[in-house]
Amino acid sequence: MNLQTTVSGRVLTAHLTGEIDHASAPRIREKIDDAVTEYAPTVLRLDFRGVSFMDSSGVGLVMGRYRHAKTLGCETQVANASRRYETILKMAGLTKIVRFVRDGNEVKKA
Repeated sequence: MNLQTTVSGRVLTAHLTGEIDHASAPRIREKIDDAVTEYAPTVLRLDFRGVSFMDSSGVGLVMGRYRHAKTLGCETQVANASRRYETILKMAGLTKIVRFVRDGNEVKKA
């Protein structure tokens, strides 16, 4: 898993690429949390465009980043997830806590 973060205005985007699994999730979590603390964004966007594999650790990653960002008054978004991963995240109930966006536009709830 590779992670790159970018900041545009008050939006921090975490560009995720590769696999999100039990082994990679702790490193990803730490890097994203550090960036949220450092930049204090109003929106944390987790960009899944480059994710090639995700197990249940991906659901936990999103939930945990939501909790951390919320304590700082920050909204969390899941961006550009493949239909497959979007479905998994939605089935886990994440539509109740995060917004799903694709290329900047909100994804309709199914």
